[in-house]
Amino acid sequence: MSTRIATHATSRQTALALGLALGLGSALPVSADEPMAADDTGKRAPQGEHTLKHEQLASLVEQGQETLAADFNGFLKQVAERNQEDSAVSGAIDHYLAGEPLEGDDFVNVYRLLGVYNRLQYGDDVQELLKEMVAIPTFKVGEKPQHENPEISRFGELIKDKAEAFGLTFRNVDDRVFEVELKGTGENVFGILTHGDVVPADQEGWTLEDGTHLDPFEVTEIDGKLYGRGTEDDKASIAAALYAMKSLKENAVPVKRTIRLMIETTEETGGDGFAYYKAHNALPEYNIVLDSGYPAITAENGFGTIDARFPLARETQTGQAADALPAITSFKGGLATNQIPERSVATLHASDAAGAKALNHKLEALGSRYVNEHGKDFSVASEVKGADVIVTVTGKSAHSSAPANGVNPVTRLAGLLATSGIDFQDSAYEDAVHYLNDNYGLDYHGKLLGIAYSHEFMGPLKVTPTYLEKEDDALRVAVNVRAPAGEKSPEELSQVIKEKLTAYAREQGMDVALNVEIRDWMLRDPSGAWLQTLLNIFGDTTGLDAEPRSSAGSTTAKLLPNAINFGPSMPGETYTGHTSEEFKRVDNLLLDIQMFTEMMARIGNQDSLK
Repeated sequence: MSTRIATHATSRQTALALGLALGLGSALPVSADEPMAADDTGKRAPQGEHTLKHEQLASLVEQGQETLAADFNGFLKQVAERNQEDSAVSGAIDHYLAGEPLEGDDFVNVYRLLGVYNRLQYGDDVQELLKEMVAIPTFKVGEKPQHENPEISRFGELIKDKAEAFGLTFRNVDDRVFEVELKGTGENVFGILTHGDVVPADQEGWTLEDGTHLDPFEVTEIDGKLYGRGTEDDKASIAAALYAMKSLKENAVPVKRTIRLMIETTEETGGDGFAYYKAHNALPEYNIVLDSGYPAITAENGFGTIDARFPLARETQTGQAADALPAITSFKGGLATNQIPERSVATLHASDAAGAKALNHKLEALGSRYVNEHGKDFSVASEVKGADVIVTVTGKSAHSSAPANGVNPVTRLAGLLATSGIDFQDSAYEDAVHYLNDNYGLDYHGKLLGIAYSHEFMGPLKVTPTYLEKEDDALRVAVNVRAPAGEKSPEELSQVIKEKLTAYAREQGMDVALNVEIRDWMLRDPSGAWLQTLLNIFGDTTGLDAEPRSSAGSTTAKLLPNAINFGPSMPGETYTGHTSEEFKRVDNLLLDIQMFTEMMARIGNQDSLK
């Protein structure tokens, strides 16, 4: 979350050409509206004409809200009675209730109805479980590893209690991964990966435009939106998946393939937990990840960090003239490297209170001008405290993979100070301000560094300063990188960036330690019946286009065989994970429950996923 979303839709023809050019075969599978090959069975990738579609499903949801049967079989009888004129639906129900094998359209319709029933039966319960999950603050604290975090253990106990109550198998892999399984009749396992950790939340920043202040660790419903840290990334997905598994179990829906839900605990801080899990456990051959977007994410940018550390203990200007200059004594911005913060704050120290007042007066005028010149979508405020001036830039938080959705206060505060014309004392903070403004500015595509490029399917490179904080004896400045496939490998791109920044620091006489690491991107051709099933579920359920997409987010899908993302973010909607207004829409959560249930039942029983 994780994943989070800046998608670039493409036509099937464009992606096909792209896949051939890269030697990957088709970059997209056969689309949902194309006929199956003659040797495909009804259980492989059903795309029949007589399956339930969006409008019919909406009608069934409306009918079910009036009177809902106590179990799935009773619900099927209700549907058959209310829809006697639809022979395809009533016939599928008759076959299922008679214990006959399901084929073709019958296979799809029955399990699609299971999704509708589970949504109606457990929609409220899923929301209650989400509230319990959000109340546990599972973000990383300090340098302590997550598997030693008591909140992670508490979250694991909640998952265990629910899994055992639902009749599912639970396994705690050393507080790195919590594993829940719905056992199948065969040996194959289908994997579903998500994560239970979250990014930190700035309590002060959780205030809506109308002034409503929210507690990020308490779910608040406003206008059909469930606000809270982790609601979209990824705790709602965990709750929906658990109730999907519960529905299959309690309604005795047979599955040939074991469904394994893996809940990782370190996704937001590097993924050490899953690396540990992977080293000690065999992974399922086919997997999906619930940490990005619908209809299916088959490509992800490489995730990386440009780390610059400016030593605080250094030789500085001395003498009466230097001492009379104002000094930047603090500059803070960001709570995590993969999150654009809501605000950034700097402390400027003057020689005395009178100097501070004069400095503040100048900054008020400079701030107003800077805001007007750079979009008027952020604010600059300053106040005097003794001989100090506190300067605060308030922007808009966003996931670092989607910088266009936010307004970055870190780069704006650096830009304001760097272009102010104020002669500051030489220091690590003063160097950092110019480093940020000269190499990144307000652009987030790497243009100032001369590294900008774009990929036809995956979109442009994104380079976003996100974190500025004193760490030990240095000022750390972290810049988040989201790199699509390009002419250079991640290692080559990292080297180019390091060389450019090293040359800049040498020219400016800056003392800085640089480290650049970019992990590999993902561009996959899963082209199998299981992916066709996911696209078919999404398209028929929502009535929206069902074509694979690319994401600037980076998830654990890269570490799994045959893995792509399936939800939870809806196309065309702004992703709110990692922001100070994170929410999950109730209607989207209900769709998650519905689609996850159908997905587990169908993929759990398809003869082949290839």
